[in-house]
Amino acid sequence: MMTQHSPLFELHGVRQSYRKPSGPPYVVLDGVDLTLRDGEIVGLLGRSGSGKSTLLRIVAGLAQPTSGQVLHRGAPVAGPTDGVAMVFQSFALFPWLTVEENVLAGLKALRVPANEAAARAEEAIDLIGLSGFESAYPKELSGGMRQRVGFARALVVHPEILLMDEPFSALDVLTAETLRTDLLDLWMERKLPTRSILMVTHNIEEAVLMCDRILVFASNPGRVAAEIRVEIPHPRNRLAPDFRELVDDIYGRMTARKPLSAPATTTVGTTGRPRPVYAEPLQQVSTNRLAGLMETLAAPPYQGKADLPHLAAALRHEIDDLFPIAETLQMLGFAEVAEGDIRLTEPGHLFAEAGMDDRKTLFAEHLVHFVPLAAHIDAALAERPDHRVPYAPFARELEAFMSESYAEETLNAVTGWARYAELFTHDTEAGVFCREETE
Repeated sequence: MMTQHSPLFELHGVRQSYRKPSGPPYVVLDGVDLTLRDGEIVGLLGRSGSGKSTLLRIVAGLAQPTSGQVLHRGAPVAGPTDGVAMVFQSFALFPWLTVEENVLAGLKALRVPANEAAARAEEAIDLIGLSGFESAYPKELSGGMRQRVGFARALVVHPEILLMDEPFSALDVLTAETLRTDLLDLWMERKLPTRSILMVTHNIEEAVLMCDRILVFASNPGRVAAEIRVEIPHPRNRLAPDFRELVDDIYGRMTARKPLSAPATTTVGTTGRPRPVYAEPLQQVSTNRLAGLMETLAAPPYQGKADLPHLAAALRHEIDDLFPIAETLQMLGFAEVAEGDIRLTEPGHLFAEAGMDDRKTLFAEHLVHFVPLAAHIDAALAERPDHRVPYAPFARELEAFMSESYAEETLNAVTGWARYAELFTHDTEAGVFCREETE
């Protein structure tokens, strides 16, 4: 690739937070450092909610960070960044415009002369493989072709930096692979009118396949937990030992014991007291998915233990599909996740082999024992003669230590698990938690 020069773009100590009506601010990003250099593709890899898309908006100049430095060629950025274009996950085309008109839209906004704009649009359409479809409307195109229009519209402005927010995730597997390969070929042949690419992805293999550097993001708050250089020459073979080894290494980093969790600090809420043990965010994972993964692991060929990259490939799962299930099983004591592997514990094997009633009994025991919020609500219900307690105070308790959306997801998660275990449920009309038998 091209020779590395001085940075095109830099972030130093970037923090992004939002004020809540009460309590401490909700921190999306904290202490993020990022450097983009000439001739490289950099991937932001992490879970949903780790602030990756927010970071793209900051690079694009569409959002201003709460603190930290944002520099384009050494100069502070204020407002939309010149020389930056973005490709979105959802195509984001104007349905009433043809392919050519969609591609021309950005040039018109830049007041490029008509003759030059038409020539550049033709060049971008041809480059991205859409010749012959200039007069077609988005509704007449397949998903892959619509995303090609999105690429052409971004590339036609000759951006110095191309931002891509999960540009292949809305496509089927074959279409995504074709478009990904075409884009890499154009990049390696230096036919793309851009000098650096910054992309968000949830797909570990995609990151290893495309990127020169991968920044692994942690959550709550979002921050760079690891930077990985990919020194495998292009074209990269997914089945090659060095490729598989790097994929396994990233899975291992992301499943190590609390490698990407928040630092061990004490959080103080609106009451001035430290965060109680039950005020931790929970991921909303259905019991069907939990049971399904335990059954899959218990059966051949896994016999209770699986390599996560191989399991993800077999199930066609990405990070946001597989990791929440695996981590929830670990939290509940049904599995252990470490170094890129998942292994059923003895209770996990018992659950997989048990009948429905025994499964619910075992799940209830583990829920109360391993999930402090479930135990907290269950204890409150036990103290009331009618076994009913208001929902709102629990929501307020959680919102003192996390965002409203995280608090809602946490309560929905614990309610779903408790309902399956027949411990308690949430009567939404009455606004109370209650024992199943008192509904």
